[in-house]
Amino acid sequence: MAQRAQGRLPLSTFPAMGGRYRVGHPALSNQPDAHYQALVVTREEILWLGIASGVSGGLVGGIMLGIGMNLIVGGQYLGWLLLLPGAPASGLIGWLLARRLAAQLQG
Repeated sequence: MAQRAQGRLPLSTFPAMGGRYRVGHPALSNQPDAHYQALVVTREEILWLGIASGVSGGLVGGIMLGIGMNLIVGGQYLGWLLLLPGAPASGLIGWLLARRLAAQLQG
């Protein structure tokens, strides 16, 4: 440990090897590869995916919940057809947006 503090051994993510496993092995996963780096989702894309799916899913699910509750309170049992699938419908929007992002990365 004292040798690492003095800077003699390179730091490693695998402490038993002391960084020696990275030298001369181009097939290891920690070596950069241009083909796979083009398919990486950035933090910005994940953030906007979460915001867009949360807002649009909340709006659709909230509207379905509000209209369904209004119909149920008014005595229309048809409101249950809007109320019950409200949460899965709002989650479906997020899933569709995530699939669209994945399609952009592959295409």
